[in-house]
Amino acid sequence: MMANGIHHVTAIAGPANRNLDFYTRVLGQRFVKKTVNFDDPGTYHFYFGDAAGRPGTIMTFFPWEQAAPGRLGVGETQETVYRVPKASLGFWMHRFVEQGVEHEDLEQRFGETVLPFRDPDGMRLSLVGLEGIEQEEAWTVDGIPAEHALRGFQGVTLLLERIDATAAVLTNVFGFEKLGTQGTVTRYKAPGIDIGGIVDLREAGQFLPARPGAGSVHHVAFRAANDAEQAAMAEKLRKEHGLPSTEQKDRDYFRSVYFRSPGGVLFEIATDEPGFAVDEPADQLGTALKLPKGLEPYRARIEQVLPELA
Repeated sequence: MMANGIHHVTAIAGPANRNLDFYTRVLGQRFVKKTVNFDDPGTYHFYFGDAAGRPGTIMTFFPWEQAAPGRLGVGETQETVYRVPKASLGFWMHRFVEQGVEHEDLEQRFGETVLPFRDPDGMRLSLVGLEGIEQEEAWTVDGIPAEHALRGFQGVTLLLERIDATAAVLTNVFGFEKLGTQGTVTRYKAPGIDIGGIVDLREAGQFLPARPGAGSVHHVAFRAANDAEQAAMAEKLRKEHGLPSTEQKDRDYFRSVYFRSPGGVLFEIATDEPGFAVDEPADQLGTALKLPKGLEPYRARIEQVLPELA
């Protein structure tokens, strides 16, 4: 069985311009794709990632201008963790102070140094400092030299009432392996996957349920190389875990099926193909509003409704 790491993380945000500024200018991510929520085309769908928009680097958002704040609770992604070179943590602490980013003190998790922070909507994020990743490809912007730039996700932390059934899906369907436990957190890793290869399960017991809203994660997507691999995963979910999944949905840049994990977190299985260069040149990613074919006849109306971006 192949190990399958994280493909992308999709979250809910407030004002579109604030979201765009934070992830491109403050964090230095590439604006990989500007499209719309296929189910709510009056709302943008932003994709941020590395130069090519590789799986494991992509954070996506539905920015609703008047979105009410979410509430963290069980059945939700508690935190998303980005990878940076270990020597860069000092740079990022200084940058967060300079840019007014809410952040906490450095802490140790599973022998690694982590810098927790929040985006403007209060979504929980962190940077983990890792040795030996300095030479990995990185997208750079003014004010963030290549040696300090983000190198994709390490992974996510899920907040659950109990972890056993979700852990079984991670190991049996996605090929993760248990690494160890620290306090109430158990770490799982996809063997051979460095970018997007970690899922931490935090067991919270009887805690308030999550309330979706700005600053909350909508779903976590795991990778499938192609349609056949995706179908095999969905079949294993159904037969061995009793978990039904949706029909396949074409998201233009990947094809998806969705299911509710045993702990309540919405999971997606997304194909690596065809990728983000399918409808615009790789050197122009994110420069034009891209619409699915079914919405193209309504472009003028959609553009009138969408907030103007700075």
